[in-house]
Amino acid sequence: MLEFESLINIPTPVFEIFDDLFVENDIKVFVKRDDLTHEHVSGNKFRKLKYNLLEAKNLGFKKILTFGGAYSNHIAAVAEAGFLFDFETLGIIRGDELNEESSPTLKMAFQKRMRFEFVSREAYRNKEKISGMFSNEYFVIPEGGSNHLALKGVAELLDEQPHPEYICTAVGTGGTMAGLLNNVNYGGGVLGFAVIKGGDFLKDEVSAFLERDFPENAELETRFHFGGYAKYKDELLNFIETFEYKHGFRLDQVYNGKMFFGVYQKIKEGYFKKGTNIMLLHTGGLQGRLPNL
Repeated sequence: MLEFESLINIPTPVFEIFDDLFVENDIKVFVKRDDLTHEHVSGNKFRKLKYNLLEAKNLGFKKILTFGGAYSNHIAAVAEAGFLFDFETLGIIRGDELNEESSPTLKMAFQKRMRFEFVSREAYRNKEKISGMFSNEYFVIPEGGSNHLALKGVAELLDEQPHPEYICTAVGTGGTMAGLLNNVNYGGGVLGFAVIKGGDFLKDEVSAFLERDFPENAELETRFHFGGYAKYKDELLNFIETFEYKHGFRLDQVYNGKMFFGVYQKIKEGYFKKGTNIMLLHTGGLQGRLPNL
């Protein structure tokens, strides 16, 4: 078994945040601070990796392979997890023009002893072929970390505190949203906020992870992508700066900032009934935050 307890802060705390908007609408809003699991393996990244790491250990693997881009939170998290729990790590990186100095993410991962294979964007699409070349020696974790083992880790976080009536999360691949819906003890609503343009297809991704139809207690909100993945507008940045000043903790513009913005908008629109308790899942990812934000 891997000893997570001494290195990972679980369970993560839940804080209520206050705003005149919440008072006006008779809503209570709480934040699940999963960004505090670990400085580098934070939020949904640790939740997704937990049972993958245990499975790799149980199967006798000492090496882990995964996929990502130059600014991937997942690449950073796998590199750090490998360093912490004594796995060799190999990152298959999209973009054969890149190197280990191409981004702060790759620099950090390289410092944590991750090796890289830089492949063309065309070759990168055939991940199954790449995985097959290494599968005898490496335990393979998919891009973003989302698989059936990841769902089990995400589902656990709901049982660390009393269940809210709604839990809200940013959605990039659908794995975290599916994990929340995979908790058999939770009967509340799961509200996902797509961070990519044209995110309606993510319903199908969530259903595929769950191996069932998109659940009735789930809703995917696709309006608040701000132009697409990792894109942003001044309206979003201004919201993040104001929020941080009022509440004292940081958001990123890629995932959590968009979700928090969307929740505020839906409260203004009267989406939530009076007296509702909402929990916002802060999934970490602060290493992707704009340096001048």
